[in-house]
Amino acid sequence: MVVLMHPTSTGAREPRSARAASEAGIDLYWLPLGAGGWFVRLNGRIYEAIHAVLEHRKPLDLYHSALVVRVPKGRFVVENCWPIPDANGAARGVVVIGPVGSRRAERFRVFRYEVRRWRDGVIADADEAVASPQLLSDDPLVASRLLDLVGSLPTPAWGRDELGTGEMWNSNSVISWLLARSGLPMHAIGPPAGGRAPGWQAGLVTARSQQ
Repeated sequence: MVVLMHPTSTGAREPRSARAASEAGIDLYWLPLGAGGWFVRLNGRIYEAIHAVLEHRKPLDLYHSALVVRVPKGRFVVENCWPIPDANGAARGVVVIGPVGSRRAERFRVFRYEVRRWRDGVIADADEAVASPQLLSDDPLVASRLLDLVGSLPTPAWGRDELGTGEMWNSNSVISWLLARSGLPMHAIGPPAGGRAPGWQAGLVTARSQQ
């Protein structure tokens, strides 16, 4: 089983936005899968090479997505990460935790992922993001709604299709689910040209079924 994941970090910096930090908005970041880590990059290339052969197409660039959400009360990074670096999730604004690969192994921290709503947080390797940040909305109500929804995220096993969407659940599923449930026009949102975001459709399908 090949599981698409993006390495976590708590010390990287993201590009400074030209917009004021106090201005409301939802910014989407597309990070090349494996940025900052050779293991995940190699994993992703093998995964994509196999899928390209099965689907009779050329391999595409793979992306991991993350959000920066600005509301009057502050700026928050929303991201799904693995591995969990330590047990101090509160320092990273962890809201949701789920299993990686198998629920049987969930009792071990290395087999759990975390979703952060991290005030004044950082996105690992954001300086490598492509065509980012993309401003999706500057409506403070939509931004606040998205932040509230983080606590309602489903927590299927990462790397598996427990929800029957036809695609595995991963970090991209989390972001697409949040954006769709927030009411944003998802037909206009997608990865950079020449790339794809595995798991994206799983989040959209799940969001539609819940709505």
